[in-house]
Amino acid sequence: MDYSGRLRRVQAAIENNRLDAFLVSHLPNVQYLCGFTGSAGVLLITATDKLLFTDGRYTLQAREQVHGAKVRIGKKSALVTSGEWLAGRKSLRRIGIEAANMTIASRATLAKSVGRKVLFVAAPPIVEPLRMIKDTEEVAKIRAACHLGAKLFDKLTTILKPGISESEAAGELEFAARKAGAEQMAFPTIIASGERSALPHGRASSAPIPARGFVVCDFGVILAGYCSDMTRTIHIGPCDTETRSGYEAVREAQQAAVDAVNPGVTVGEVDQAARKLLYNRKLGKFFTHSTGHGVGLEIHEAPRLAAREKEVLQPGMVITIEPGIYLPGKWGVRIEDTVVVTKTGCEVLTPCPKDLLTL
Repeated sequence: MDYSGRLRRVQAAIENNRLDAFLVSHLPNVQYLCGFTGSAGVLLITATDKLLFTDGRYTLQAREQVHGAKVRIGKKSALVTSGEWLAGRKSLRRIGIEAANMTIASRATLAKSVGRKVLFVAAPPIVEPLRMIKDTEEVAKIRAACHLGAKLFDKLTTILKPGISESEAAGELEFAARKAGAEQMAFPTIIASGERSALPHGRASSAPIPARGFVVCDFGVILAGYCSDMTRTIHIGPCDTETRSGYEAVREAQQAAVDAVNPGVTVGEVDQAARKLLYNRKLGKFFTHSTGHGVGLEIHEAPRLAAREKEVLQPGMVITIEPGIYLPGKWGVRIEDTVVVTKTGCEVLTPCPKDLLTL
């Protein structure tokens, strides 16, 4: 990973925003900039200094993981230690903070530890725009995570049977993921069957898989620090005309959105490609969420693929395409792929068939 290059770009952004220093407290951003994966740490960046503050629990880990920044081990919290360092640098007056990820209490703690008059500035997104564009190594890691997810779906099709609970099916899937090398799941596994398939975020419950109906299976793994994300909807038992028609509408809408992914296209246009097809099938009102989101170190990153969003797709962006329809009290369908934007379109990273599968 080009940690030095990332840090230089942040230093340039600090100068452009007239900041004397920038305190990175959102741990995924810390990891992106210097490689540190501990649960307690802040990264302080100035025009001349790049310092990772953490505590004694992470002495060895920080020294092994951190690149491009000096490690400072303190006896107090990382936030307090960084503030005490700032206390002695009176030339640093405008301190940028990640306001979206810092509580009022944390800001008060930081101010107290600095102990002198400084201006804490709610910095605009600085790291997140960098993270939107994945480099070759990042894409390779996400691709590997997605391929593992696809193999796990094959395993899931042997697990799902009428009578088994959604939670048991999810548990067996997650155990298989660990055995296959996943660090952990990227988010709580969604197994939503029968009427519960109409819940867009219907996490696995104690409900038994019915003898007939849709099962929405939405899951992802973390491999080498990077997330995968995919959804497939299968049908248990015979599929009637209405449910088959609904499934095919979602499949075609999802493919229309995938086909719309090109550099220079806005994320809103990709959303519209899926939404238009479903409205034409008189199903648009049942599509109740955005079409997708970025994926990387976190399962939900920028950009957001939604109506009227203006972010322009660029090569290296990794996004999900996941339209769905949800008929309350009846059933729901969602199909999701993770794709990477290329110079000529996109590459689908989740190599798993999308034709209707009945078990």
